[in-house]
Amino acid sequence: MFEINGVLEMQATGQAIGAKLRAGDLVILSGPLGAGKTALTQGIGKALGISGITSPTFVISRIHEGQPALVHVDAYRLQGEVTALFDELDLESLLPTSITVVEWGEGLANRLSDEYLEIKIGFGNLEDQRELLIIGHGARFESFAI
Repeated sequence: MFEINGVLEMQATGQAIGAKLRAGDLVILSGPLGAGKTALTQGIGKALGISGITSPTFVISRIHEGQPALVHVDAYRLQGEVTALFDELDLESLLPTSITVVEWGEGLANRLSDEYLEIKIGFGNLEDQRELLIIGHGARFESFAI
């Protein structure tokens, strides 16, 4: 469990994570609204030389060109009865050549691969403090550390 203090530290943590990712990697982010999922993704993008990352809440998915590309998905509105819409995103075809980050992807995105990095973000005791729990799934991420 990591303690993160503020948006800049969340972005720096994302950058450290992004530096270790490669094409084909899947990252699933969970946490309450305002916890910092998009800030973490901004840091991942920075490690890939990508800027201008915003939350894809209303467009569901954005592809950011980079080496490799970053596919950023917000599955918040795809929970429950509309899970079929998640499948229509066709993330399986993008996964091998990109890094895919799915906010609110728990229970949905883990179907894409047996190997993925799960990051749970929670609120800490202080106003700008967050707690990060990083869980690696599969051989690729079993010893993942930043």
